[in-house]
Amino acid sequence: MKRRDAIKNIGFAAGFAAISPSIFSMLQSCTSDAETWTTSYLTHDEKTVVTNLVDIVIPKTATTPAATEVGVPQFIDNYILEVLEPKDQEITRAAFNKIITLLKPDTESNLDDVTQEQYKALLDEHMFLSKEIDPEREANPEALEMTSSEFLNQLKWMTIYAYKHSEEVGENILAYDPIPTAYYCGDLQELTGGKSYSL
Repeated sequence: MKRRDAIKNIGFAAGFAAISPSIFSMLQSCTSDAETWTTSYLTHDEKTVVTNLVDIVIPKTATTPAATEVGVPQFIDNYILEVLEPKDQEITRAAFNKIITLLKPDTESNLDDVTQEQYKALLDEHMFLSKEIDPEREANPEALEMTSSEFLNQLKWMTIYAYKHSEEVGENILAYDPIPTAYYCGDLQELTGGKSYSL
């Protein structure tokens, strides 16, 4: 398998294809207090980055909570520790360091001072769509590390996944049927008011 193809199977996405009930219970146990939670794996700077980025991916609206309000950063922290293999944890940590270096140009800078506009600019500059050219990958196609774009896209994917599977969103925002017993075929607008099912 080429390194470029194999890179898709590591990092945050590893193991998600066969998600287990224990992963769901891990998500439900996450506290939503983004300010006071203690990390299991992430460093202080990594926690700061994740907390800021997930709320840009899924911000609070008039009708829906932000990603931090449903425990997405805590889930990401627990997932890296509990699910990823040590070698994938190392790859993930290296990717975090790359992003932190982009946000903190020198060791004297404080990541807590980085603004939302700077985080948005980071995403605009370094997160490419699947058909766009990733200069980091093009420059080093056999590299074992994730590029900034690969890391940010995996973080985005995991944020959306964790958000949709959180208890708050699954039961109170999406269409929820805890014991599905029938198969419905029809217009989603008519069946659920346009909402996707959470299960």
